[in-house]
Amino acid sequence: FSGVLAQDVLLALLELQEELAGTTAWVQGRNVTLQDVCYAPLNPAAPGVGDCAVSSVTQYFQNNRSHLALSAWQQDGKLQGTVDWHDHLIYCVNSPLSFKDITALELSCMAEYGGP
Repeated sequence: FSGVLAQDVLLALLELQEELAGTTAWVQGRNVTLQDVCYAPLNPAAPGVGDCAVSSVTQYFQNNRSHLALSAWQQDGKLQGTVDWHDHLIYCVNSPLSFKDITALELSCMAEYGGP
């Protein structure tokens, strides 16, 4: 992986998303936040920032830095080695509706808000 799929770029993207999610605007006499205008299909009545359906590659890691930093030892038959975010991303691109990848990381591919 290189370019936009480098870990440092994904971490920078996550930081930018967090900054944008915290942005407020003064509109018609009140503060408006992302929760006020976002699409939150699983919690439309009282959405928090994590309920907003934001489409981003970082959603495969539930917008969580620690998930992006995980690695684990895995042995699959005769093959053995370390799995990390690369393996999880490849798995999720191929199986975006999975609640648990088949790597030793066992991370969900579902987004932070609970959808694909």
